[in-house]
Amino acid sequence: MQLQKQVKNRFLVNAATQFKITTVHHIIFWLIYFTFNFLRWGSYFNDYLYSLKSNLLGFPIHIFLTYFTIYYLIPRFIFKRKIIAFVLVLFSSIFVMVVIKYLLTYFLIREDVWPEGPETHSLTLNYTIVMMLGELYVITFVASIKLTIDWLRETGRAARLEKEQLETELRFLRAQISPHFFFNTLNNIYSLSLEKSDKTPDTIIKLSDLMRYVLYETKDKNQSLRKELIFIKNYLDLEKIRYTDNLKLEFEVTGDPKGKKIAPMLLVQFIENAFKHGANQNIGKVRISIKVLIEEKFLYFGISNTKPKNHLNSKEKYAGGIGLLNVEKRLKLRYGEDEYKLDIHEELDEYIVNLKLKLR
Repeated sequence: MQLQKQVKNRFLVNAATQFKITTVHHIIFWLIYFTFNFLRWGSYFNDYLYSLKSNLLGFPIHIFLTYFTIYYLIPRFIFKRKIIAFVLVLFSSIFVMVVIKYLLTYFLIREDVWPEGPETHSLTLNYTIVMMLGELYVITFVASIKLTIDWLRETGRAARLEKEQLETELRFLRAQISPHFFFNTLNNIYSLSLEKSDKTPDTIIKLSDLMRYVLYETKDKNQSLRKELIFIKNYLDLEKIRYTDNLKLEFEVTGDPKGKKIAPMLLVQFIENAFKHGANQNIGKVRISIKVLIEEKFLYFGISNTKPKNHLNSKEKYAGGIGLLNVEKRLKLRYGEDEYKLDIHEELDEYIVNLKLKLR
């Protein structure tokens, strides 16, 4: 479903951006149409000279009525929902042009103005109706082409704007990793430097790698799963420095991430939420367990964290956080309904998040 929507949007965008009606297109269209009519009626009458004369006389009328309708009447009346006025003006214009066509044919070509119908030398009701229907056919045919191209262009423009808006929103959402994490990590580095700890250089490198990843390697729609897992590992290592022995952290990856892709900065928001509603709220020991199972087409991600000691209305507070709302929105924007399954629930002493995600 998601793939079909992407293909459709791509087609509409290409139709809008790659094709534009120019004067050359108009000339080619009318030349082809004229040639077809000339050969058709020339064969019908077995008189190509008469067919050439009648088409040379009739086509300026076709062209005038067509452009008058699609560039004047439709914008002025149809777009403003003045349907009755449009019909009256259109049929009046066609009637006038049929009268002009009759007079020109009678005086310039032949007195029998309707050789394919009953012989007539006067402007009869039957002749008028048939000629008006013929003009209406030409107008409808050309207008349908014009309106279809306009629809493709407008729909393509809307699809392009939707795509740009989606990409902007996704960039914004994935950039919302908490700035507090960076400030806290910098404070930890400062404390380590005062203690002249041997961990200081390694911590700085990890923070640098993490910031580089956030700034420069999350621009694409899909990121290497291997890089995403390295980013998570660095994130967790920095958090362990902050919580020292009060944090029992489990991080287990099963399966081969090689060649697999995932939306960037997706999993880390679950992890950040676990620290926010677990470690940050506890005094004493806290446990956070993260398990990642990689299969051929799907990734199974599970994270659980200890509940805070005071957890009134905890599930609603936990599940309603800005971070999880953002990640749920990203999932809906980026993946189809059949490409992910998210479950957030709580047990007696812990919160649990399970995500099944289709890999790219």
